[in-house]
Amino acid sequence: MAKEHRLRRQNGRIAGVCGGLAEFTGISAFWFRLGFVILLLPGGLPGLIPYLILWLVIPRKRRG
Repeated sequence: MAKEHRLRRQNGRIAGVCGGLAEFTGISAFWFRLGFVILLLPGGLPGLIPYLILWLVIPRKRRG
């Protein structure tokens, strides 16, 4: 049976948002983490707010 391609948070660093985005898109989690860090530099909110929203919206990957 084919694996479902859904956006899920991964069990990883902090909240797993970057790992989930990486698995969903096929892009390395490094690039997502770098993007959020760059967005944090001008004062925090441009990177923190989207990250927190994604953390709340994206469901956690189920174990098992």
